[in-house]
Amino acid sequence: MRILYILFAAMLVSGPHQAHAQQGQELTVAAALSLKGAFEEAGARYQGGRPGERILFNFAASGVLQRQIEGGAPADVFASASPREMDDLERKQMLAAGSRRTFARNAIVLIVPAGGKSFAASFPGLREGNVRRIAIGNPATVPAGTYAEEVLRHFNVLGSLRGRFVFAENVRQVIDYVSRGEVDAGIVFATDAIGVPGIAVAATAPSESHAPAVYHIAVVRGAKHEAAARAFIDLLLSGDGQEVLKRRGFLPAAP
Repeated sequence: MRILYILFAAMLVSGPHQAHAQQGQELTVAAALSLKGAFEEAGARYQGGRPGERILFNFAASGVLQRQIEGGAPADVFASASPREMDDLERKQMLAAGSRRTFARNAIVLIVPAGGKSFAASFPGLREGNVRRIAIGNPATVPAGTYAEEVLRHFNVLGSLRGRFVFAENVRQVIDYVSRGEVDAGIVFATDAIGVPGIAVAATAPSESHAPAVYHIAVVRGAKHEAAARAFIDLLLSGDGQEVLKRRGFLPAAP
């Protein structure tokens, strides 16, 4: 009987504590798809020092995430691959005041199928007749697609190439099209092309050919876990967070 009493008392002490640990807060982060690898690694570091907390990531094109937030989808943090989406939310007062930060930059590259004959060795070279299909992100929702148009406009080839575009809903879809040889070329962020089998980088767009591909992050107004959201942003801006981004191919926010 004494043993049973001790076990029952232990359950009373340990039970509520274990339940509390399992019901820790869940931080929801809506982030541009190009940030997936870096944010998952940063998220693991964040959770490592916070037992009981959990991060739920929602990765998609920045414009899609913006529309979700405007529609009331739950999000504590929003990270975009261009300032446009963040500017729109800020104008609509949907971001926590003073929480917006820039934390990384990216480059724009031209990719082609690996291992085969490529007709596109440069951005101006896309005009060649053998280049029939070019995949880019939908400029309405995908920042990489907007930057792609800016680069092609810089080289005075945008108008002549519009009929060859295959629009994708995100950068990963562009890479899939190129790696499977379904298109002759694609334009994506440099970080998206790192270590991906089936593709090769043919050219990197000069920085002056497009607006800076700067990544922004902010706390969403009305976030359920604002303190945790600000802590996650602080981690990204810290030395550890910047090292994760650098290793994943991102550039510092400031040139």
